[in-house]
Amino acid sequence: MRSDGQVRFIKISSRMQMTAAGLAAAVLLGWGVSMGAMAFSQYQASAERADLLSREAQVAQAEDRLADYGDDLAATTADLERRQDVLDRIAEMLPEDAVAPVEAEGASAVGAVSDSSKESDELISLIEREIPGAAGLARIEARQLAFVERVTRYADRRAQSAESAIRRLGLNPQMMMVADEEAMGGPLEQLVTGRDGSLDPRFERMVLSLSRMASLERGLQEIPQVMPADIRSISSGFGYRRDPFNGHAAMHAGLDFRAPHGAPIHAAADGTVSFVGVKSGYGNVVEVSHGNGMITRYAHMSRFASRVGQDVKAGDVIGRIGNSGRSTGPHLHFEVRINGRAVNPRPFLETAPDVLEEARADFIANHGNATRG
Repeated sequence: MRSDGQVRFIKISSRMQMTAAGLAAAVLLGWGVSMGAMAFSQYQASAERADLLSREAQVAQAEDRLADYGDDLAATTADLERRQDVLDRIAEMLPEDAVAPVEAEGASAVGAVSDSSKESDELISLIEREIPGAAGLARIEARQLAFVERVTRYADRRAQSAESAIRRLGLNPQMMMVADEEAMGGPLEQLVTGRDGSLDPRFERMVLSLSRMASLERGLQEIPQVMPADIRSISSGFGYRRDPFNGHAAMHAGLDFRAPHGAPIHAAADGTVSFVGVKSGYGNVVEVSHGNGMITRYAHMSRFASRVGQDVKAGDVIGRIGNSGRSTGPHLHFEVRINGRAVNPRPFLETAPDVLEEARADFIANHGNATRG
């Protein structure tokens, strides 16, 4: 220390330094704990406020509906009748287990499904107190919303099952859905609107879930899953082999099924016949488009049993085995192509039936015993 031209030295021992450091650490720790407690308290308060706002919003919504009932009961009745008409048409298209009461499962493939039971109870309570004569309508509205949410959960469960099966087969479910949606159109018909022209998000959510379910299940059915000929007669596999004509190594882009001349050829999956005719090297060919960039090709036919534009189901006879084209004897040359690229058909044909059966069995085991509620 310098003072009046003189310099003095003050020595601080190691023990004193450690003590000072300890005190500083204790102060910092106390400050940190205090700040943490404050942050937690703020978070807790924020969560409580959010919960309060949510509950207030539910009450406000019920009060808004109460106002609708009170302002124009006839219009509210017409609105509910219009909703019921739509729901009846949807129910007719679904199996009984789709609309049977089930336990809410919370999160789903597209997002959490709403639960309007508390909101409906609040509305019924308000109606019974303020407009007793309209309590029956409020209960009808509650049943409608419960139906919508049950169907949404049902559709999400089926969509998840189909998505899981598609992934097990090595395909991307999202890409299949995108491809499926690339060719759509038609006049706009809003599902259900209120008197103010707004669409209830719960109804919209149900429609989106049903659409997603249908798209994924359609894509699953369009994956090759039926042997086009007897699996025991496969004479040549997918990959490089010795060419039977020139003896050199060559790529074989499909499977060969040896069979008698005129034996039936079956469609490997649901689809639409996109080509019937002659291709160089293949001879007489039928191609079936399954959507999502996937086609199956059936070559060396002796006779066609299908036409372009024809919709076929897995297992349908689409032609007869022959020896046309570059062939050494009667057989079927079968290919699977995705966006023009040949892929090995065998994993699809051997795995898809089991995957589909497991998916169906799993769904039936969990949801197939329900009855209409």
